[in-house]
This record gives sequence, C-alpha cells and structure tokens, in this order.
Amino acid sequence: MSDESSAAISAVRRDWVTEHRESYLRSGGVEGHIMDITAVGGRSFASHCLVKYKGRKSGKTFITPLCYADIGGEVVICGSKGGADHHPDWYLNIISNKDIEFQIATQAFRGTWREPEGAERDKVWAFFIDCHPFYATYQEATSRVLPLVMMQAVEPIPVFKESDATGVRQS
Repeated sequence: MSDESSAAISAVRRDWVTEHRESYLRSGGVEGHIMDITAVGGRSFASHCLVKYKGRKSGKTFITPLCYADIGGEVVICGSKGGADHHPDWYLNIISNKDIEFQIATQAFRGTWREPEGAERDKVWAFFIDCHPFYATYQEATSRVLPLVMMQAVEPIPVFKESDATGVRQS
C-alpha cells in the first residue's frame, strides 16, 4: 500500500475513529471497548483499548483507540497504519518515551512497554492476527515490519477523560 492510499483510507475512517474515541472517553470505557468491525474485515466482538502518550515534537497529550489482544498478561497493539509504508505517529511518539498509559474498558493503567523480538515476536504476531485477521493484510501491503508493542500494567490510574487530550490526531 502506498502512503497515498493509506491517506485516502485515513480520510474515510477519520470520522469513525474520532467517534469511537469520543464514545469510549465519554462513557468512561463502558462503550467502545468491544465493537463490531466486520465492515473493515474485523470480528464482530473486536477488543479496543485507549493509549495515552505525549507527542515527541509538540509535547501535547494524545489518546488513540487501537485494537488489542492480551497475551500472557500483557496487552499487545500493532503499529499498522493500515499497511502504510511508514509508522503511525502514535508508535513514533511512544518509542520516544519509556512509560505509557492505557485504558481497557473501565480500567486505566500506567505501565511500561516493550517490543517482542525473534521467536517471541513470531508467536505474538501469530496470536495477534488470529485475534485481528485484517492485520495480516496490512502486513502484506507494506515492506516494513509492522511493530508490535506489548504493554504491562504497573499501577491503576483514573480512567481517561476527553480533557486529558491536549492534541488532536490528524491522521
């Protein structure tokens, strides 16, 4: 997939992503955690988390909804950007910081993150695409290896609020 086709997909999905994020935040996580994403090749009970992070250039706080899977007590997310030839901004921002905050349904956590490597990455990737098969299509669309990020909860924190975000995702 080219960056141009990725941008076209982002433009179409931007409203959906914004609505999803707002629903998740406004409900305190009661809504938005489990969603039917069969229209985009996903499952009818797809799991989503919110990830809160600082912009590496702006210093603003962003909150992004992402599909996730839970493997071995860690939460795994994927930096696909729909199969674009470059990494999503959220991924570039979190690799600039050792800490991360994430919310699953009505529970939020401060945590740490890491990227699996080698045989562990292969195992986590197989599990992740079993949960969210359309990510395999995203991987086929680009020559870059889609990064996997594994998050580990360290301590509970209050659920995210819309006012926590001082930046707005552009793509």
